[in-house]
Amino acid sequence: MKGCQQKVLKVIHGEITLPTFLPDGTNGIVRSLDFTDLNNIGVQGIVMNAYHLMRNPGTDVIKTLGGLHKFINWDRVILTDSGGFQIFSLIRENPKFGTIREEKIIFRPSSEKKITLTPEKCIQAQFNYGTDIMMSLDYCTHPDDPYEVNKTSVESTIRWAKNSKKEYENLVRIKYKDTERRPLIFGIIQGGNDKNLRRQCAEALLEIGFNGYGFGGWPFDKKGNLVANILKYTAELMPDDLPKYAMGIGKPENIVICAKMGYNLFDCVVPTREARHGKLYVFNTEDISLLDIEKEDFYENIFIRDKKYIRDNSTISDTCNCYCCRNFSRAYLHHLFDIEDCLASRLATIHNLYFYIELMNLIRERYFNGYL
Repeated sequence: MKGCQQKVLKVIHGEITLPTFLPDGTNGIVRSLDFTDLNNIGVQGIVMNAYHLMRNPGTDVIKTLGGLHKFINWDRVILTDSGGFQIFSLIRENPKFGTIREEKIIFRPSSEKKITLTPEKCIQAQFNYGTDIMMSLDYCTHPDDPYEVNKTSVESTIRWAKNSKKEYENLVRIKYKDTERRPLIFGIIQGGNDKNLRRQCAEALLEIGFNGYGFGGWPFDKKGNLVANILKYTAELMPDDLPKYAMGIGKPENIVICAKMGYNLFDCVVPTREARHGKLYVFNTEDISLLDIEKEDFYENIFIRDKKYIRDNSTISDTCNCYCCRNFSRAYLHHLFDIEDCLASRLATIHNLYFYIELMNLIRERYFNGYL
């Protein structure tokens, strides 16, 4: 790839070196871990969800307790997603969960409760959280959706982005007028698999002006294949001097593919969710510095629940320096999963996130040295 250099993104609570991977902390916690674990692993930031936090514990609760960083006792970067994905994952799959209107989304997570999400309310909530990077509200779709669905998505996303940015600027003037550091706001480019719609959305968002841009929409087709062509095209529409966020991209091989396209910010539930089910990631090498991450088999998975690990006294990976690999055997981790002890999830999650941090270090080195 051409002209790619290592970058540092400065935010209120420090900075993050790009490219980087941010683990999922939807409800204010990376499941199975505390924030000392995350610090020890080397995690630079976490992703939370504005909509889910509105539901529980509630925006007012978080604001009263001093914002998210104080509430969860985390002094590094927090990125909050807007809740737009819930349009896709909840309402799209089951209309009884809500209604999408021109200027707002009405969620009905239960028959007793209703949450109305507007672009302005979404930004207000993220300011009350004290987030470092906030996302404007968008209308998420699937790449195989009909043209009319994606057209509506783009029109709504642009309209909501204008309203989000306007509310952001109003609140910045009120809350951060005397400081240089202020939260960043990203726009999200929608358009499905239609390049003209992607371009239309990108041009409109660039005109509005954001601190970074994300690839919007489900990044896989109905067969589960990465929509690489449209991901690459969308990356080319984003400014090279701003963060390019591959939202929801989480499998290691897909991260490498997207990094080669120019994306430098990633998040996904994959490493933490699979850890809790006993699926562990291991590099296929005796020397990580010599690893060819462009090969499909640059890593493998260990299913630690398998009975073949009952007497296996080796570590998960000889090349890994995580807390789990430094202290425990495969046999012990298998035992913890077998008796369903909570330590199993913690150790497995530590290992998988450490693998992802090492992968991002490799990508960062290849970026900086021009190998990719």
